[in-house]
Amino acid sequence: MEGISFLSTLPSLSSRSFSQISPPFSTSRHLHVRCALDRSRGEQWQLRRRDLVGTFGTVVGLEMIANSGKFTNEAEAADLIQLRQRSEFQSNIKDTLYKAIRASPELVPSILKLALNDAMTYDKATKTGGPNGSIRLSPEISRPENSGLASALGLVEEAKKEIDSYSKGGPISYADLIQFAAQTAVKKTFLDAAIRKCGGNEEKGRTLYSAYGSNGQWRLFDRTFGRSDTQDPDPEGRIPQWDKASVQDMKSKFIAIGLGPRQLAVMSAFLGPDQLATETLLASDQDVLPWVEKYQRSRETVSQTDYEVDLITTLTKLSTLGQQINYEAYTYPVKKVDFSKLKL
Repeated sequence: MEGISFLSTLPSLSSRSFSQISPPFSTSRHLHVRCALDRSRGEQWQLRRRDLVGTFGTVVGLEMIANSGKFTNEAEAADLIQLRQRSEFQSNIKDTLYKAIRASPELVPSILKLALNDAMTYDKATKTGGPNGSIRLSPEISRPENSGLASALGLVEEAKKEIDSYSKGGPISYADLIQFAAQTAVKKTFLDAAIRKCGGNEEKGRTLYSAYGSNGQWRLFDRTFGRSDTQDPDPEGRIPQWDKASVQDMKSKFIAIGLGPRQLAVMSAFLGPDQLATETLLASDQDVLPWVEKYQRSRETVSQTDYEVDLITTLTKLSTLGQQINYEAYTYPVKKVDFSKLKL
């Protein structure tokens, strides 16, 4: 069975080529692509009635607030400011991680596995474990299933030092950082694939990924930002050694946390450094085979939409298993705004 590997571009790219690629995820740069509208889908580009109703409702709501004596003298814009604070901090985190991963591209498979193994300790029955940063603890990182992940953890630890140095809202949790490292590795690998499809032209590759990629699918992942670190290792025996496990063992583990053959197939790049070898093994199972073939076909297309969307969706679910998200994490106090003193 032949297919294009999610990770296949990595060995052929040097650190010099990565140094020439500006991070495509920073909010400081914007790429505009003009495309012709498909008339057959014109209804998606029209202002819909519910949009008008929603706009009207917003105006009415704002007028009610403005007319309320409680809010006229003093109002606090904390929610909007916190959203901006988290967004800016998250953008800086991604830039830091991108630079670190660009400098050590050989660690991408290990970074993916690090995030997977931190999340897969989740126990559905007791709702314990999951992506809580426990894999950083020496009793857990030294387990057989985590063999070879020390270097990936080292990259995360070094990135954390830099991130904490500019954080205004306190240190970032390992639980958050490990999952965002995986996200950055995934994004960069899709960018690498786009560059490869453009014959190695980095500028055209970035344009291709911006125009056809599924970057917008990450919105829900980005919202789940505020995981807490556990101080104890998760129980042993919850994760198989992926390189020694049978397909049935892998299926059983995914089913145990609420996933199935489809998600197992799409996460093949997270199960070891040789994705095609992993997929060959997975394809021996009749439940997994159709999904392996589906994603191999998708990776051969320009957009890779089916593969990319399902991968992002699965990683998003894995990254929150059993976690309580603090949506105010990494924010810091803001001054209240007295609107009565504003001169309009």
